[in-house]
Amino acid sequence: MKTKIGLVQSRCGSDKQNNLKRTLNGIADAAGRGARIVCLQELFLTQYFCQEEDSARFSLAEEIPGPTTTRLSEAAKAHDCVIIASLFEKRAPGIYHNTAAVIDADGSYLGKYRKMHIPDDPNYYEKFYFTPGDLGYRTWDTRHGKIGVLVCWDQWYPEAARLTALSGARILFYPTAIGWMDEEKEAQGAAQQTAWETVQRGHAVANGCYVAAVNRTGREGALDFWGGSFVANPFGEVVAKAAADKEEVLVVECDLGRIEEIRCDWPFFRDRRIDTYADLQKRYLD
Repeated sequence: MKTKIGLVQSRCGSDKQNNLKRTLNGIADAAGRGARIVCLQELFLTQYFCQEEDSARFSLAEEIPGPTTTRLSEAAKAHDCVIIASLFEKRAPGIYHNTAAVIDADGSYLGKYRKMHIPDDPNYYEKFYFTPGDLGYRTWDTRHGKIGVLVCWDQWYPEAARLTALSGARILFYPTAIGWMDEEKEAQGAAQQTAWETVQRGHAVANGCYVAAVNRTGREGALDFWGGSFVANPFGEVVAKAAADKEEVLVVECDLGRIEEIRCDWPFFRDRRIDTYADLQKRYLD
């Protein structure tokens, strides 16, 4: 089974409705080029507001399902494509999540994944805004393939990729918002971007699946988002990559039919010594 996936890499302005309109155009572009699963970047409706702690920003959140998933459901049905949409979720007063909604190609809402790993770094003050996810690592059997979704900071954790792949995911999608600060870019920028790409390519190899990461681009506040959205195959090869400094809709064909063959040839799941991994539940081995 072969399927094409689309990654919508874009800039974000201060107008949510304009961001949505431009994203819908990106979805239409991807679908028009054959994409059957389209993933949007992290928190695509707004600029990346976590650069400062401001309680007024909670007003940006919405319920899921809600008004944006309704619009996206219409688009999914119109284009016969699955849509993965990263949104700021309002769950209850004082409880908010960084959440990815999954909508099937018939427009039906399949469910949500709530970001599990929440960073707290300069210009990434996400712990102020987001409650850690409590839905576990999830996989969806969509019309166009079985997929798993994780979000940004989750991409550094092999445990998250492994558990999602073990539940049957053929493609791991990572909606992302990552960039450079000016004081780091010259000295560390290339190394940071290489590390980001390399760790995800490793997830593809270790789990015998495709990995698709979609990042935003453009300057927002103190952050220069580095774009570079990419798709890696189960050998960790980057089969397509977007530019760093411009908006781009990446469309890539994935041969999901080869995954069983690859997992048989490299039987990492079979050879796991699950009887030796109990210490992974400890914070640190003193």
